[in-house]
Amino acid sequence: MKKLFIAIALVSLAFGSCRDQKTETKEVEVIREVRVETEAPDDREGILERTAKEVDKEVNQEIDKKIEDIGND
Repeated sequence: MKKLFIAIALVSLAFGSCRDQKTETKEVEVIREVRVETEAPDDREGILERTAKEVDKEVNQEIDKKIEDIGND
């Protein structure tokens, strides 16, 4: 009887120490919203649009010079 009691005690100790002891942990998911602003809104334009604007500026400057020259005559 004494040996049976010791065997039960050892088996219960073995099973008790091997069980998974879950500790309460909380997982926190942090979501941050990041707003990105571009400095130049012209970045969405293609190379053709940017080139056309530059050519437009140059042509307008030349037209303005010719108009001034005609006005001075």
